[in-house]
Amino acid sequence: MNEKSVSIRPARRDDVAAIVAMLADDHLGRARERVEDPLPASYYQAFERVERDQNLTLVVAESEGRVVGCLQLAILPGISTQGGIRGLLEDVRVASDCRSRGIGEQLVQWAVAEAKARGCNLVELLTHQTRTDAQRFYKRLGFAASHVGMTVRF
Repeated sequence: MNEKSVSIRPARRDDVAAIVAMLADDHLGRARERVEDPLPASYYQAFERVERDQNLTLVVAESEGRVVGCLQLAILPGISTQGGIRGLLEDVRVASDCRSRGIGEQLVQWAVAEAKARGCNLVELLTHQTRTDAQRFYKRLGFAASHVGMTVRF
């Protein structure tokens, strides 16, 4: 497989298992996700909520009939920045056996172009502080560290 054989398309319900497997395939995801057969219903319920929300777009990268990457783009209208609209990238993942082939770059470039087309004046993303490889990847694509993220869990 090469990067030219990758297509980006809207995620479908039958892609959920592949998406969850990619989300679980790192040191943070293993503790957060439940890769079981069958998958917990909560993943499908979440997919349906995303699918209904016009400001959320979940896409997959597909090659030779296999889902090899994913990301979610959130379009966030707001008052700040003179009423600007921002794009937020979430859950950018590439299957572990397909990394370093340009798939992640193609996904992020698609999302940035889509955000521009939808009127966004900036695109932001969050990446965990321990994901140093991901941070280097995003810097290479032109993203700059600009915020300090904080979380409260319930």
